[in-house]
Amino acid sequence: MNDDLAALQARIDRTNELLTRMLAEVAKTPSTHAIFVDAGYLYAATGRLAAGTEDRRAFDLDAEGLIEALIDKARQIFADSRLLRVYWYDGARRRIHTAEQQTIAELPDVKVRLGNLNANNQQKGVDSLIRTDLESLARHRAISDAALLGGDEDLVSAVEAAQGYGARVHLWGIEAPEGRNQAEPLLWEVDSQRTLDLEFFKPYVSRRTAPAYEAGATRPTREDVRFVGAQIAAKWLSSRGRDALVELLPGHPYLPGSVDQDLLVEAEGMLQYSLRGQADLRRALRDGFWEHLRTQY
Repeated sequence: MNDDLAALQARIDRTNELLTRMLAEVAKTPSTHAIFVDAGYLYAATGRLAAGTEDRRAFDLDAEGLIEALIDKARQIFADSRLLRVYWYDGARRRIHTAEQQTIAELPDVKVRLGNLNANNQQKGVDSLIRTDLESLARHRAISDAALLGGDEDLVSAVEAAQGYGARVHLWGIEAPEGRNQAEPLLWEVDSQRTLDLEFFKPYVSRRTAPAYEAGATRPTREDVRFVGAQIAAKWLSSRGRDALVELLPGHPYLPGSVDQDLLVEAEGMLQYSLRGQADLRRALRDGFWEHLRTQY
């Protein structure tokens, strides 16, 4: 009996010794954090706050400078932790990088993940990409903390997945001029919340100036403008494909605001003439755009 007790005690001592060693190794392993940026939320909320508009075409964002600022902010908050990387989630036509996205992807410690962008410039698949990365990194113990810059309620499942594997998720938001720009269910689920204010973003946002056209320029005819509309439609269809056309057609004769704005800006550049306040010419432009698209369907 005494021998059995002695053997049991020896096994207990051995187990305690192994646990002590394991805890010591864990203590020596630095914590790791990652930053997850929903670029759609970032551009919309930052544009509204610092430039007075959510339209990306109306302002420039110094993404490199802002990413450095986000890394510095995380370094202050997670003082005893090292950065794994910054994950930047955005949308693109056919998931092909734009020039700006390519520049961001080439930055050190940054990984760009692309969802799709539909005809109405709405992101598709971004939330699922965030969930996949958050869950995978937490499951493999690659991160202990995640700073999530976003506001969509669909991110709740991503937060829950990461927390289920022991990671802590910290929600970063952007100051809203009025009301809230983050879903309440998301605010309820995260481990902590932090709001970044105008002073944080101001150095990285600048509003674009409208192009100037020569005063007294010859007014184009309706047929000239209609032809330009058809040219732009041909380019639009070539770059976006028939799936985007199928999404657009049910709205005829109206165009989504983002498509209409792109059409106007590109036409003014081709005509070197401002169409602002020229209702008849803008109708001719849209007519030419639609006529070409409808002949291709």
